[in-house]
Amino acid sequence: MPDRPRQGARAGFSGWRARRPFWGGLLLALGGGEILLTEKASLKVVMHIGMQGLAGYLLPTVMVILGLLILFNPSQRLFYSVIGVLLSLGTWLTSNLGGFFVGLLLGATGSCLTFGWLPEQEPRVGRRKRRKLARAAATGATASTGAMTEGAEGAA
Repeated sequence: MPDRPRQGARAGFSGWRARRPFWGGLLLALGGGEILLTEKASLKVVMHIGMQGLAGYLLPTVMVILGLLILFNPSQRLFYSVIGVLLSLGTWLTSNLGGFFVGLLLGATGSCLTFGWLPEQEPRVGRRKRRKLARAAATGATASTGAMTEGAEGAA
């Protein structure tokens, strides 16, 4: 009985996630968060904060905000993704080489995924489901062919 509400919540989340560029927004927000965390590293690890320190904190903060906006307002995803990729590339100069490349790559990848997301596109069918459908179609075709030959033999 406890599995029933969980399935409903899981299905609800999957439906919500399917209507927006979920992975793109998540990666952009994680990239900004990672860059912010590298800003707080010890001085031996920090290479440079750059531009009086303000841009080093401002760019990743805006990246996190853009990632959340992509998740909760996907209608403006193209604008958010273009700004997100520019900010991700800007962290190369302002924030420890873009959070030691990790945050920069997460942000750029998330922005590109968001830019390429199409809301009208049908969800992809998984490999297992395609195989299952192909098997069902093959057995259905074989069964109908067998029924046709039996009917032809009975008529003769």
